[in-house]
Amino acid sequence: MELGIILIVFIVLAVVSVVLFGTVVTKDLQMLQQNSYRNERYIHWITTSGDTLSPRRLLNAALFILMISMFSQSIFVIGIVLITMITECIVLLTRKSKKPLVFTKRVWRLFLTVNIMTWIVAVVVASFINNTSCFEIHTFAIVMMLAIPLSSAIVLASNWLLKPIEKHINNRYINDARRILAQMKDMTIIGITGSYGKTSTKHYLNRILSEKYSVLMTPGSFNTPMGVVRTVREMLQPYNNLFIVEMGAKNIGDIREICDIVHPKYGIVTAVGEQHLESFKSIENVQRTKFELIDALPADGFGVLNNDFPYIANRMVNNVEVKRYTVNPTENSDYHAENITYSAHGTSFRIVGCGKSLELTTKLVGECNISNLLAAVILAMRLGVPDNKIQYAVSKIEQVEHRLNIKRTPGGIIIIDDAFNSNPDGSRMALDVLAGMRGGKRIVITPGMIELGSKQEYYNELFGEHIAETCDIAIIVGEYNREAIVTGIKRKQHNALTMHTVSTFADAQKIMLSIAKPGDTVLYENDLPDTFK
Repeated sequence: MELGIILIVFIVLAVVSVVLFGTVVTKDLQMLQQNSYRNERYIHWITTSGDTLSPRRLLNAALFILMISMFSQSIFVIGIVLITMITECIVLLTRKSKKPLVFTKRVWRLFLTVNIMTWIVAVVVASFINNTSCFEIHTFAIVMMLAIPLSSAIVLASNWLLKPIEKHINNRYINDARRILAQMKDMTIIGITGSYGKTSTKHYLNRILSEKYSVLMTPGSFNTPMGVVRTVREMLQPYNNLFIVEMGAKNIGDIREICDIVHPKYGIVTAVGEQHLESFKSIENVQRTKFELIDALPADGFGVLNNDFPYIANRMVNNVEVKRYTVNPTENSDYHAENITYSAHGTSFRIVGCGKSLELTTKLVGECNISNLLAAVILAMRLGVPDNKIQYAVSKIEQVEHRLNIKRTPGGIIIIDDAFNSNPDGSRMALDVLAGMRGGKRIVITPGMIELGSKQEYYNELFGEHIAETCDIAIIVGEYNREAIVTGIKRKQHNALTMHTVSTFADAQKIMLSIAKPGDTVLYENDLPDTFK
């Protein structure tokens, strides 16, 4: 082959290598972002997901070996390598993600750092090849090809390298948020946390309090310290007098970190359950973390606690006044619900406690939603929202998307959308709602529950048992929890239940559309994120 042709081929190879490396790095950054930019979580994902030995990384390693072999000068071999790399690039660019990478300034800093580090190494190595420019470009392409299967390690190194810079930037933003809050003398902060139910409770409380106050709540899942800081810096207005802050946590100290920024006066703990046990390790650590909110409240503050959870009921609070609630009356609850009635239009019930009784109607269904409404109503009453305004607001509350959201298709099929996440208590309640649906088949589509640590298999087996007791058709998605759920179903299965196992939600959708008829009800219980494929 003539030198000029070889040079052109190697230039094309180098360009394709750079493009593919950038594409692979983008996917790695997506997973790092979903693991909160924490290297220890990202490493855990890499080791448990099998990403280091995935077919894609093994293929790229094989291509690298091929290009340093004796066949690397063959135009046929280089052609195969180029076609394979271009195909992989197209596949990665067109693959849909449930939670795509958000190109924040931090992501751009990481992306540039990763690429600059890799390109510098490739250029330096190539410059030591004192032959023709052809072989320098060839060496550059080879180094870039080696970087592709090693991209996750390079991302980890870049994230570690940028850690001091990111800490400095974050501290500057945090101090700015503190300054803004300090200037708003009439601002009252409400914190909401819990293993589950906090997002729904936040929305319900926001709707009720808006009848009297100018309220801002953290949007979406902005429940991390920097998410809260961003809300303060970008969305808080001078006329807001209440700020509802959702506080998420996966490790001890996460809630305290948010409280140290916003200093809440009121707090709600919706649940302490076995969620995120992979990081918390024990239910006692979950309890300790969630109560960081109540422990941070001032002496003149007020807390609302869900005593339906044993690890809330058994936690004494002495630093601040609290009121405890349960859906059903118990000796240790201050408030509870009575006369709960479900209908096609929603739910009616009465909240009773502390010498007060209030009749409520809502479009929402399910015991979990009644529980979340109780917390919101109790705090609204504490903040002086009139009864008639509470009743009106509760009647107008819309279901939060993907959280036990019920809707009807034009074809007459009822959809219960509980796909945001799943946990032992929430999945049980969702199945109970499905069991109450009459007039057609009851179908559940689910991949099971995640982040339950050593109890993951146990709770997914119990989940399978409850599916067998409440459903007519079960469609189990993916392999992550398949064996445990199927084991539970078979343990309790009655002859009428039909079970399908599929690889993707697209496959589940095809089966559902082929069997569902008008009057049937379909429950979507959980939708695993990209990190659990």
